[in-house]
Amino acid sequence: MTTHAASPSLSPGLVWLMSIATGLTVAANYYAQPLLHVIAGDLGLSVPEAGSIVTAAQVSYAVGLFLLVPLADLLDRRNLIFVMTLLAAGGLCASALAGNLPVLLAGTTVAGLFSVVAQVLVPFGATLASPNERGKVVGTLMSGLLLGILLARTFAGLVAALGSWRLVYGIAAILMAALAFILRRSLPHHPAQAAGMPYPRLIASIAALFAQEPVLRTRALLGALTFSSFAMFWTSLAFLLSAPPFGYSTFTIGLFGLAGAAGALAAARVGRLADRGKGETATRFGLGVLLVSWLPIALGQYSVALLVVGVILMDLGAQAAHISNQNAIYRIRPEARGRLTAAYMTSYFIGGSLGSLASAWLYAHAGWHGVSIGGAVAALASVAAWTMRPRGSAAVPPATR
Repeated sequence: MTTHAASPSLSPGLVWLMSIATGLTVAANYYAQPLLHVIAGDLGLSVPEAGSIVTAAQVSYAVGLFLLVPLADLLDRRNLIFVMTLLAAGGLCASALAGNLPVLLAGTTVAGLFSVVAQVLVPFGATLASPNERGKVVGTLMSGLLLGILLARTFAGLVAALGSWRLVYGIAAILMAALAFILRRSLPHHPAQAAGMPYPRLIASIAALFAQEPVLRTRALLGALTFSSFAMFWTSLAFLLSAPPFGYSTFTIGLFGLAGAAGALAAARVGRLADRGKGETATRFGLGVLLVSWLPIALGQYSVALLVVGVILMDLGAQAAHISNQNAIYRIRPEARGRLTAAYMTSYFIGGSLGSLASAWLYAHAGWHGVSIGGAVAALASVAAWTMRPRGSAAVPPATR
């Protein structure tokens, strides 16, 4: 049975459009990473100040996840997606025009806050999909999301090399605005699952979900730890590669995003494992690969080849764990997927924010060795959390509507 046959409102073409949209919207949070040294030079920033741009993006994204994504259970999702995408475009426009750090942080915050629309699209796709195809659809959407994260760095490096870092944000703002109107025409209307619930009660119910669902608690902790490890690497990579002995250009640094494409290609396969009841196998695989990736990454300051191997393993492991986490939580409470996403992804991006902040500090005080140790510790903590989880707290229930 195909997704299209089981769910006429979710054609293969619409799945691909939603996948592209998740990538383009989430990319707003990652354009700065390969540009930090360029932005720092242009605006006269220190390394920790430049790192605060990434931290602002991650923190605002986490706030948006907690306060805005639950609205997907309360409002028509098509209209919500349209408005949020337009507002994210406005934040990118402000970033392009920023003349100092406070204005850039403000634009970054607005873009980060509303680019959580990517996390409205993923559970929307899960809801529209038939139960036996849900893992595949989520995997496809997450492939788009991961490619957006990776190619954002490559795009930013290329455009900045040909023009400037401001041009990166300007083009991104135009693309985001155009996407808003395309999605408004293409997405189906979908009735709210919790229509009539007061907003304060909707937000308060997120805490209730944490208390009631051990699967959510375990998966949220894993997400926070794995994304913390992931963010530690990408936040400081530009500083490593732009300094001796490498001295790479912004464009070359951006190309490292392509090395992680293997993770994006594997994401859909991880979703299919969940459809076959092997979600826990995918989790073990992802956590193990993430931990192992830090060995070649640590040695990568001496060898570009080892660094590339580490990037591939890092993205593969982190996304395998992430996809299996999302498939697990989407199966427990179908009527609350917006709030489940908010709970899980808020934890996920809080972990990423702390990882970004720690990475900038570690690099400034202990160099690449410090970043590598910090990232490996976070990955090891995720393995420990999985190994010592309460019995039954990670079990994936059968697929439901």
